[in-house]
Amino acid sequence: MPDSRRKFLSRASTALLTTAVACRKPSTETETAPAGAPPAFGTAPDAGPPVSTATFADAEKLVQFELTAAERQTAAGNWRKSMAPLYERRTGPRKFFPPPSIAPATAWNPVLPGQPAGPAHDRFIRSKATREPLPASEQDIAFAPLTSLSRWIAWSASMQSCAA
Repeated sequence: MPDSRRKFLSRASTALLTTAVACRKPSTETETAPAGAPPAFGTAPDAGPPVSTATFADAEKLVQFELTAAERQTAAGNWRKSMAPLYERRTGPRKFFPPPSIAPATAWNPVLPGQPAGPAHDRFIRSKATREPLPASEQDIAFAPLTSLSRWIAWSASMQSCAA
């Protein structure tokens, strides 16, 4: 019994992996990394001063490490590409100048482009006045709507100004 389970599990996992690999479509498009993704090695633009095989021959004398002619050629050929991230770390990141039409990440504007931004003028309109007497209970005053509270405060202020 355990032997048949092992065979089943190994065959099932092999079939699953084979199916997954067979169903995978090769990408025909070149994919660009999303913004903020770290760069892949050797994909940064060339940076730093240009170097030649003679530069590496002189550097060999300083570090006392010998390279073959083919190794010097390879090193000189990809020096600017492989050293670009280190050079960038030393000199600072590449400058990015977004166009003026792009808003900064900290600005939040809920209005869609081309839509009006609200009323033409800002005006406060109070609700119609009702003559509600001030309740005797403090609990009723505490849970009264704001419209009633504002009228009671205005009435109280007008009564104090009349008394003075």
